[in-house]
Amino acid sequence: MDLSNLPVVGSLLHAGADLLTTLTVGLAPVTGDAAAALAVVVLTVGIRTALVPLAVLQVRAERDRRRLAPQLAALRRRYGSDTRRLQEAVQRLYTSERVSPLAGCLPVLAQAPVLSLVYALFTHASLGGTANTLLDATFFGIPLGHSFLAVLGSPLWTHAWVLLLLLAVLAVAIGLGQRAAARWNPAGAPAPGTPGAGTAATLARWLPFLSVGFAAVVPLAATVYVVTSAVWALGERALLRRVVR
Repeated sequence: MDLSNLPVVGSLLHAGADLLTTLTVGLAPVTGDAAAALAVVVLTVGIRTALVPLAVLQVRAERDRRRLAPQLAALRRRYGSDTRRLQEAVQRLYTSERVSPLAGCLPVLAQAPVLSLVYALFTHASLGGTANTLLDATFFGIPLGHSFLAVLGSPLWTHAWVLLLLLAVLAVAIGLGQRAAARWNPAGAPAPGTPGAGTAATLARWLPFLSVGFAAVVPLAATVYVVTSAVWALGERALLRRVVR
């Protein structure tokens, strides 16, 4: 069953296609063949701008975790390997201090529907029985519906440097974000000696880089969205950490 044929999903896809088409037409006189890709960038910036209030909550949540770090460390020492009691104690602490452990995830969760929409728009040949003209758009000769892996296995492989560059920018943005987070909240990781601390630290270090693998297998349009969002988040977080009280 093609979910795009469902009334609600189909309406959302058509609205998204109309928006990107309008942006592309508006940008085309200035940016030429790159207009559709830049339309995705404009869409991403618009979404991230609308989500700034959630980003503020995210930074405040970081500050709260840093403030509570000594108490969290004390709880880890107290309960040791008793995971259940430790989790209950941490939850009581968060509740008493009115801190939401999920606040840091809000921008990512809020973007998921938009990213899913972009992905769907560039993976359907037709929308509600109408040819999807967005698939005709290219960026440096690569159709926006092609993924990095698809490009490597096609005659377009000589253009793969474009996607390699985007993936490299994404990896750098993630790495810089992690370094900034470590400086901002050095007590955020489990204390050495805590059961599972090594595994948790390794996962925390490498899990964000799964985004690079994701960006390599989705359509180029979705890759542009992910990279733009990551670069925006890096600059946004640096600014908000200075101005949010």
